[in-house]
Amino acid sequence: MPSPLIRRRVHPAPLMAGFALLCSGLHVGSAEGATDGEAAAGPKHHRHAGRRMHARAHPAGDAPVAGHRATEHAAGARPDEVPVRPLNGQKLEQAGRNAAEEEHVTVVGSRMNILHEDIGLSRMPQDVMHTAQTVNVVPKLLMEQQNVKSLEEALRNVPGVTASVGEGQGGMSGDQFLIRGFQAQNDIYEDGLRDFGVYSRDSFDYDHVSVIKGPSSEVFGNGTTGGAINMVTKMPHLGNSYGGQFSGGSADYYRGTLDVNQQIGESTAVRIAAMGNENDEVGRNSVYSHRWGIAPSIAFGLGRATTLTIEYFHQTDNRIPDYGVPLLKKPGTSVSRPATSFGLNRNNWYGTQYDQDATNVDMLTAHLKLELNSHISFYDDLRGGMYDRYYSASQEGCDATCNAAYFTDPAAAMVARRGHVGGPEPYQQNDWSVQNVFSTIATFNTGALKHQIIAGWDVAHVYDRRTNYAYNYNGQNGTRADKTSLVNPTNDVPGLLLGGLGQYGYGLVNISGVGKALHKTGDGTDVGAFFSDQIWLTPKFSVRAGFRWDHWDSHYSANEGPAGAGQSFGQKQDTYNPTVNLMYTPDDNTMLYFNWAQSTTPLGLYVTNSVEPLKASTEGFKPETSSLYEIGAKYNAFHGRMGFTVSAFRLEKGNSLLTDPSTGDVTSSSDRQRNQGFELSASGEILKNWNVIATYAYYDARTIASLTAADVGKRIQYAPKNSATFWTTYTAMANTPWNVTFGGGLTWRQGVWLDAANTARAPSTVEWDAMISHSFLKHWKVQMNGYNLANRLNYSNLFSDRVTPSTGRAFLFNLSATY
Repeated sequence: MPSPLIRRRVHPAPLMAGFALLCSGLHVGSAEGATDGEAAAGPKHHRHAGRRMHARAHPAGDAPVAGHRATEHAAGARPDEVPVRPLNGQKLEQAGRNAAEEEHVTVVGSRMNILHEDIGLSRMPQDVMHTAQTVNVVPKLLMEQQNVKSLEEALRNVPGVTASVGEGQGGMSGDQFLIRGFQAQNDIYEDGLRDFGVYSRDSFDYDHVSVIKGPSSEVFGNGTTGGAINMVTKMPHLGNSYGGQFSGGSADYYRGTLDVNQQIGESTAVRIAAMGNENDEVGRNSVYSHRWGIAPSIAFGLGRATTLTIEYFHQTDNRIPDYGVPLLKKPGTSVSRPATSFGLNRNNWYGTQYDQDATNVDMLTAHLKLELNSHISFYDDLRGGMYDRYYSASQEGCDATCNAAYFTDPAAAMVARRGHVGGPEPYQQNDWSVQNVFSTIATFNTGALKHQIIAGWDVAHVYDRRTNYAYNYNGQNGTRADKTSLVNPTNDVPGLLLGGLGQYGYGLVNISGVGKALHKTGDGTDVGAFFSDQIWLTPKFSVRAGFRWDHWDSHYSANEGPAGAGQSFGQKQDTYNPTVNLMYTPDDNTMLYFNWAQSTTPLGLYVTNSVEPLKASTEGFKPETSSLYEIGAKYNAFHGRMGFTVSAFRLEKGNSLLTDPSTGDVTSSSDRQRNQGFELSASGEILKNWNVIATYAYYDARTIASLTAADVGKRIQYAPKNSATFWTTYTAMANTPWNVTFGGGLTWRQGVWLDAANTARAPSTVEWDAMISHSFLKHWKVQMNGYNLANRLNYSNLFSDRVTPSTGRAFLFNLSATY
């Protein structure tokens, strides 16, 4: 595995020269997992309309020495002798192209060095190195080595990210993440556009995943208290590449993926990524997922001033939702813990024959980039999405009687499966959304000052329609009568009947302030405008200031209940979110920064994936507000092979909205929460063929003011005090027929509190994983992965009174080919 990653930018006229180099035998060795198309086919063009390139084009006669020496390396120089030219945050990228310019290759370091990664959206055009905020990246190479199969698996490499299973009537499964202890369920983006759907995201179409920590409403809009998650997808590129893989292993796991890119003409390419997946869950009874997906895309004008990329995404998934095991409080103690900590079988699943999570997701996206001249570029990103979902889940609850029985007569302990407020009852969910983001990037000088202005607008609308169904149990209202043994649960429940539309109307959940309803409809429209200006006061020091205005208009209605009554509510709110960055770049490899940013979260922002917060008593609630103060440093070392980051932050959230898990009621409070701490990361190539990526986070997360005096000083839910990830691989006998890559790593999260009063706790997570692979016949690779090798009882999804056991010890075999 060569030391540096080499990426090329080819100007329009010398495009054929690049192919001539290829044909003459120039071959750049790729890091493990890179396709020959990526390693040798030519330019790493804009992956979509807003994506920035890592390599720079230099006019003839002004090329850096590193560029020429990189070409020498391609011809056979030792990788570790090649000086690296990192990206320079003080110099703005030149968009103009000259047909007479010579092609130059720029070394930008190891594929595992996350500082070289782009974030994946036009509103944040800098790479991670020159972004004044904590950004964690899960790079493509890491996902390949770990055989990552979902967004949740990818995010296990990011400290401070936890998963929640949802709660209350209308509670959701799917991807429900928290960042630094704060909800991020509406802060999931794909190529810079919101993904409004509620589903479990497969990773077959991901290039890499970025997590931008802390309030970022100036860039993303309302929300982002803890941060934002942006998946950067696979896009067409010039040159041809063909890849596929098959995996099989524990718990009847079978998976196949395909990734094909084909160039058509001089500037057009098509790409198709596809996936089929079936698996049960190691350590959990009756839980499985059967899914498939396809993501075709086409790009016009690659390498030219105007580029249009159109992509379609479809994923179908039929899975069993898993709400885990309840918490129990042992007599004589004051803290509730998972029932499995007291000997309950970790395999126990408390669902019924009706439980199902069936989703169909369709998204059509267009990215347009226009480089008007060397100073001005325009970007327009448009997406329409349709989400179809049938959801029925059992949420087990062990009340005081059940809890006491388990410690005296376990066989008598019975859990209710209909949840706190009798739900979530089964429902059919039909959603659609549309979003358009237009942005402009302008670079110019005013006297001695250099500017980069980013401005534009963001318009989005989301619509949610739920049709509710109810159960009947032996001729009675079945919403609370359905119970099963805590120790030996029965999944097939005789006499439990799922009615048709309105058949068992009395079984519908009665939501306080809303009532019972067959249909619940929500919608939200957001119109936003943003502006920022980064000014270089000196070549080494710059200031960036920006703001965003949003007008949020949302509605909720519940109608056609048993009594025929209906309820309708609505609200309009205007929000303003500023940000200020100070950046000092003493050289090409170092940046010191300060970041101050704010975000707001209006009531009802989570239209598609939350309980119904809008009612007569809540319409006037002010939005939650959050502020971030952060200082940090980023450094590229060892000629760009390694990247290091350190940051210290204080995140304050005010006017917190609270959801009562017993009633589903949303209340406003004067609660103020604060999370302060620091984060560290190191990533890249320590020595030739030895890669590592490591992160650590320390959080002092507490409630600092509350109407409930007893909660003051308590730790915030789901925010671990300490967490860390580590992954390393080494390739022995690289570039020989006897090559072997082996490695492994650790995921560690300290135990977390599950409620504001700190009376329920989930234990720490410690997971050891490992891999070994061998490449053969130039294009083929065989790999074996082992997960949770110690078979430790960890917990992945968390909520206030239940946790979901993570996968037990598992092994996967993978065979892949890349051409």
